[in-house]
Amino acid sequence: MPALHARKGELAHWRRTLHAMPETAFEEHRTSAFVAEKLESFGLSVHRGLAGTGLVATLHGARGEGPAIGLRADMDALDIHEATNLPWRSDTPGKMHACGHDGHMTMLLAAARHLAENPDFAGTVHFIFQPAEENEGGGKVMVEQGLFDLFPMQGVYGLHNWPNAPFGSFLGRPGPMFASFDIFEVKVIGRGAHAAMPQRGIDPVVTAAHIVAQLQSIVARSVSPQEAAVVTVTQIHGGDTWNVIPDEVVLRGTVRSFTREVRDLVEQRFRAVVAGVCAAQGAGSEIRYERRYPALANHDGEFGHALAAAGATVGAGQVVPDFEPIMAAEDFAYMLEAVPGAYLCLASGPGANLHNAQYDFNDELIPVGASYWVNLVHGLLRSAEA
Repeated sequence: MPALHARKGELAHWRRTLHAMPETAFEEHRTSAFVAEKLESFGLSVHRGLAGTGLVATLHGARGEGPAIGLRADMDALDIHEATNLPWRSDTPGKMHACGHDGHMTMLLAAARHLAENPDFAGTVHFIFQPAEENEGGGKVMVEQGLFDLFPMQGVYGLHNWPNAPFGSFLGRPGPMFASFDIFEVKVIGRGAHAAMPQRGIDPVVTAAHIVAQLQSIVARSVSPQEAAVVTVTQIHGGDTWNVIPDEVVLRGTVRSFTREVRDLVEQRFRAVVAGVCAAQGAGSEIRYERRYPALANHDGEFGHALAAAGATVGAGQVVPDFEPIMAAEDFAYMLEAVPGAYLCLASGPGANLHNAQYDFNDELIPVGASYWVNLVHGLLRSAEA
């Protein structure tokens, strides 16, 4: 869209300003203030305070009554120490925008300004700026605090950048696209002893090692080969010195799947493996198993609308409608459980991967994503005269 591409220098400045002030879950105060100031400068009314720092701005089309839709961007950063050394690098040690949420906000802001200047549509657009996408479920909190009661809408849409795929291509699939996200913590309780006299203790280190190995059998032998699941141990903590068997070892990790049936099966088998291994070793256990995000599943009709807008933006040849499912998780899933909608990825070309200390959002992508949002609005909220 030429008008948006003509402003890409200004838009890059917005994005870099946001990049330099990263804030993590529910602490996005500077970020929220920046976004709200921009939205109000476009003449939009802004509702503050959903999920603490969340914002919703509303724009009514000039062509009269029509459906209402929501467009969502995430605002939070990650607990990562930035290693880019760019002029616009993080001003907060240990925090950075390593997932592109600075770019997501900028794309939606650019679309909001363009649509406010050219409100040639019938209906209403709600611009949703959500906190705490990373791990803490800000999308769930917004829904619980009445997002869709305060702002009724017939559809809601999300967009995420995707490095190392052909620049400007849109990627998605109907049905489950991102996995559910669960976390676990297992405290293996043994009995400490001198390392030279292991027979006098119950070794939680050996028990924990057996648990880690046996957990891999869940996916290999309990989940159908036609289904998908991941059980990954990411932390092992225990012991303080070379010659002491500790009393306890703690394991932590994550479980991913795409269907409720597999999710239930994995949790059942997880608990059985931990209990069985500990019983065999004479150890005890305490399990904390927490279900976080559900799987993100696109709705067929809304997915079709999203693909049409993507095609109008970059051409049908750059739209991939059968992208492989992604084992990462995304709390936009909560919004899609409440309201029909769709979520796409927008490829940013070669570069550092998401959640990497060397990552930086590709500013050339901003006009492309903003144009997609505008085309989506035009496609869904046609003129009353059309």
